[in-house]
Amino acid sequence: MYIRKTTIHKDGKAHHYWALVESYRTERGPRQRVVTWLGEMDEAGRLGVERVAEGDPGFQQNLFEKTEPEWVEIDVKRVRVENVVGFGGPWLGLELMHWLGLDQFFLEHVSGGREEIPWAIVGEVLVLCRLCHPSSELHIAEHFFEQTAMADLLGISCEKINEDRLYRALDQVLPHKEALERHLKERVGSLFHLDYDLFLYDVTSTYFEGEARINPLAQRGYSRDHRGDCKQICIGLVVSREGFPLGYELFAGNRTDVTTVEEIIGLMEGRYGKANRIWVMDRGMVSEENMGLLTKEGRRYILGTQRGQLKKYEGELLKTDWQEVQSGLEVKRVDSPDGKEVFILCRSRDRAEKEKAIHDRFEQRIEETLIRVEKSCEKRRYQVNLIERRIGRLLERNSRAAGLFDVRVERGSTGEAKIIWTKKEEWRQWSRLSEGCYMLRSNIRDWSPEDLWKAYIQLTEAEEAFRIHKSDLSIRPIWHQKEERVRAHILVCFLAYVLWKTLGRLCRQAGLGDEPRKIFSELSQIKLTDVILPTRNGKEIKLRCVETPSAHQLILLQKLKLNLPRRFLKRNL
Repeated sequence: MYIRKTTIHKDGKAHHYWALVESYRTERGPRQRVVTWLGEMDEAGRLGVERVAEGDPGFQQNLFEKTEPEWVEIDVKRVRVENVVGFGGPWLGLELMHWLGLDQFFLEHVSGGREEIPWAIVGEVLVLCRLCHPSSELHIAEHFFEQTAMADLLGISCEKINEDRLYRALDQVLPHKEALERHLKERVGSLFHLDYDLFLYDVTSTYFEGEARINPLAQRGYSRDHRGDCKQICIGLVVSREGFPLGYELFAGNRTDVTTVEEIIGLMEGRYGKANRIWVMDRGMVSEENMGLLTKEGRRYILGTQRGQLKKYEGELLKTDWQEVQSGLEVKRVDSPDGKEVFILCRSRDRAEKEKAIHDRFEQRIEETLIRVEKSCEKRRYQVNLIERRIGRLLERNSRAAGLFDVRVERGSTGEAKIIWTKKEEWRQWSRLSEGCYMLRSNIRDWSPEDLWKAYIQLTEAEEAFRIHKSDLSIRPIWHQKEERVRAHILVCFLAYVLWKTLGRLCRQAGLGDEPRKIFSELSQIKLTDVILPTRNGKEIKLRCVETPSAHQLILLQKLKLNLPRRFLKRNL
């Protein structure tokens, strides 16, 4: 907004009138409209407008000639504060959205019509609330929005935010998913000079509470949340080596990881091209069909392998020519027989200790149970098939050490069940040799084993993205049943995660580490409040003021190069 002066000559005199003008964008370009006519205004009026505009980047500065202020007496005994609301979190989130051009994207792409509140602004509300305080649309409308300064930041009165408007905004934002992913990829890449040579792909799941009958994606399958009793959906996420998301897709809850690879590769390459891409995936994505897909058009890849393939390289594990890449981690390169691939054997000391403890615990559990069953069979006559089922369940529950035991159930001379079991020492020897070992495969032959391992280990960025989505951003669609609403909900979570990663990158550049959780929590404590100043003449002066940051908050703001506004003018829609 800015102040426009209009001069009219009447009766030989020049009369100056002032108008408050707002600039806005349309499909045909920028336009201006008069918000209100301010009239001629005396010195006091001009000073008031000048003071309101002071410190607000949205207003024109130095509007008038210097004017002497009018002084009033304040009754200090009656000074009070009112309407204290959270400011730091929404303000920081809005700064991040502006940094990424997300607010401008909404204004240009989310279509407007006859709605009272632009859908672009309501979309910003959804993303900010998901970042600051993940909750349902009903909780946002009835509680959270009015507890924050979003009404002042976005210019929407609390009465205008309701559950129906938020749900309809989800419907308006969802069609722009692909365009949003493209925009954020380009914007983040240019801001932080990121390298998009590595595509890290992983899959997770999130579950519903309820039957979700009208959502065809809601199916029962392998649950990463250990909730096999609930229907779920699967989310395939592609991130860069720095952990910035490039895109995601939703799959039915009963899809296995290996069946999603062809679809996700086609989508990502169609969106960002095939040149200079290296696909990094874990062993759950590997199959003959997927290997054929990767090699058919010369795609480069770094993949985990099934543990069973280690047995082929038992001789290499016994050798001593390992290369230490970091404390407790060794690697070794082995060329494939046809010379087209390289295999990287990896051995981790910490992982070996963990696997040994697991094997020992399961071995002890199986052995103790076998001894109890054996003694029980000596006291009572059990049927053979009953004991066989019991032993089968035992070995199934303790599968990590089941291969160590050779168990047979035989019929005794009087028809009773009899257990005969021994331990396979060759299994134990292989177990001790392979503990802590895993293997990678790649068709990138000009990289060192260390570089290939470091690229593969970046998959932890995708795993970390899933953890943040589930913990900090509460991605689980508890309150949504329709497929399109679930898709829109996850898109909002995706956008909030991009803001999260952007803050983390800014923190790293400022020397504050790359963990934004503490910084966001600290700055979210800054409040916005109304300071009421009663005057001697009975009138009251109301100032909408931002709390003065503490010394620690001020250091964070200075390092992040952020400037808090001092005052706000209520201008709600």
